[in-house]
Parts: sequence; C-alpha cells; structure tokens
Amino acid sequence: MKLKSIKNRVMAALIAVTVTGAVDAQVQTVKNVVLVHGAFTDGSSYQNLYKELANKGYNITIVQNPLTSLEDDVAATNLALDKQDGPTILVGHSWAGVVITESGNHSKVAGLVYIDAYQPDKGQSALDMAMMAAPSPENGVLYPDENGIVYYDKTKFHAGFCADLSKEEAEFMYAAQGAFHAKAFGTPVTTVAWKNKPTYGVIGTEVKSIDPDSLRTSYKKSNTEITEIKGGSHVVFISQPAKVAAVIIKAAKNASK
Repeated sequence: MKLKSIKNRVMAALIAVTVTGAVDAQVQTVKNVVLVHGAFTDGSSYQNLYKELANKGYNITIVQNPLTSLEDDVAATNLALDKQDGPTILVGHSWAGVVITESGNHSKVAGLVYIDAYQPDKGQSALDMAMMAAPSPENGVLYPDENGIVYYDKTKFHAGFCADLSKEEAEFMYAAQGAFHAKAFGTPVTTVAWKNKPTYGVIGTEVKSIDPDSLRTSYKKSNTEITEIKGGSHVVFISQPAKVAAVIIKAAKNASK
C-alpha cells in the first residue's frame, strides 16, 4: 500500500513537470526588434535607441530602406524579418509607419510600434495621411525635383525635423538623408497589420513635420496604445531614446505573456 502511494506521487510529479514544460514551450520571450527608418533619415539615426535596447539584452536589426518605393521598402523589411530567429517587435518612424503597416503582417511580427509615424488604413497612402492637416510653417518638405525625388529644405531641417538636437547633429542628419522617391508617398497600402497585431504609438507633442493631432486621431481610431513624449523634435528616439525604448520593451514584454 505504501509502495503504491509512493508510485502515485512520483507519477503525479512527472505529469506536473510535463504539463509545466508544455506551457512554458508555448510562451516565447520576445527579444528581437527590427527598426525601420523614415524619409529624410537613414539607419544611423537609430544609434541611440539601438544602444538603449542592446544594453537591455535585445537583438536589434536596422533596416536600410532604399526609399525607392513602398514595395521596395516592404521587401527590405521582410528580408530583415525573415532572418529573425523568433517573434519580433517591428518599429517604424514617420514614413516607415506605412512600411510596417504593410510588412507587419509577416508571421514573425509579434507587435508594432509607430514613432511619430503614419498609420494608414487599407487603401490609404502617406499622402492621404499628410493631407489630414495643414503643414506647420517649420515643415520643410519640398516638392519633388526633376527626378521625382523629395528632399527636406536645408534651411528648415533643424527647426522642422530635429529641433531637440544640436546644430552639429542636425547637419549630420541632413547630410545622411536618403533620396526619397515621391511615388512611394502616393502608394496606398493593401494590407493592414495593426488590425491584427498589438500596436503602440509614440507621439512627440511638438512635432512640426507631422501634425501630432492627426497622429492622435489615427492612433485612437486603431486602438493603438499611445505614449506622448514632450519635445519639439520629429526624432524623439534620438533626443529621448530611453523613453522610446521603454515603449518597445513594453510591447516585447506584453507579447511574451
């Protein structure tokens, strides 16, 4: 009788261990982050945010967008997502909000983070989103040149794009900006990832390049969890990387539950 009781206890313990292991196997800790840059910047703009996340143990991949078309930027982002070894938080700034709206449907994407980023619905383009509000006087987005490329006015770049940064940092960013093809801005998205994935949004309260109120409107419509960061820069992830990193980390932890 005593031997039978011991056997039953051992069997119960083995079942408990097996069940616990099965549950743990279903929960994957999200440690991958893919960062997608917007127009008028390049991947180097993510250096401060990269350091914040890397120091906390995250594996970061920075996409170098070709900026030649929405399709090309989505393809570059999907290539980066293909290489991830597990669930990933996909982050987009500004124009890249359109890119992650489309590429966020990738099977490895566990959550989306929009940083001062357009968040179009199906059939909408970045141009549609930009026309939701009149541009501020500081906004320096120029008309396309003879090659169909859109640049930012050099005389307005510091005040209109990155007012929270030093003059030297602004000059470097201006020199490093990519050649953004205007046709990308007018291309509508065909699939909308934020309808199916947990979504977070960061808004700089005094941004000049994109109207903050228009971002609030689109983020609330999509039930995006919004974090507002006080600052006059379109690149709060450079000037206040710890606050932006905290949103990404929250997205990763929530996706790990």
